Amino acid sequence: MNKITYKKLLQQKNTKPISCLTAYTKSIAKIIDGKIDIVLIGDSVGTALYGMKNTQSVTLDMLKNHGKAVIQNINKSLTIIDMPYKTYQNKYQALKNAKEMLNYTKANLIKLESNNQNIEIVDYLTKNKINVVGHIGVTPQKYINFKNIKIVGKTLAEEKALISLAIRLEKAGAKFIILECIKLHVAKKITSKLKIPTIGIGSSKYCDGQ
Repeated sequence: MNKITYKKLLQQKNTKPISCLTAYTKSIAKIIDGKIDIVLIGDSVGTALYGMKNTQSVTLDMLKNHGKAVIQNINKSLTIIDMPYKTYQNKYQALKNAKEMLNYTKANLIKLESNNQNIEIVDYLTKNKINVVGHIGVTPQKYINFKNIKIVGKTLAEEKALISLAIRLEKAGAKFIILECIKLHVAKKITSKLKIPTIGIGSSKYCDGQ
């Protein structure tokens, strides 16, 4: 099997579902490589492996080390790695840390939890040849207590804001957009309006991938 490329996954939009799983370790990476289109090294490592109550204490070095361990054992799947909390607060910090992360781990893309305040950062990274994945809806890094997480897109105002944000991210150069805990009808509308693939986390079967 050949290496799974972004171009291949872009062509799957509206034709074949995209699969994505998270891996934090060498052993999991070896099991899922090539069987899954995208392998994500997520900052959820903090809650999944370290017993943290949220992801805000995950550091750049933690993600770099887990990312390297995983990606050294990935030969076929595409790889995405998270940028941890407060490592992309402005475009210059974001570029420095993104380059450090990608150079160390050899990941294909980085993921930023996205809002209207950091669209400029996505645009800046893209113009500096960094492959960026957007993440909208529920963005866990802003939560101290995960019990406060609720599905979004329930109101017309939320729906319009999410659709607008997704379109702006695509225009800024995002390669994929993660839709987390977004109401079914809103996730469906976002997916239909974008040329780039959407990957759903609890956001219905109408996303391009899960």
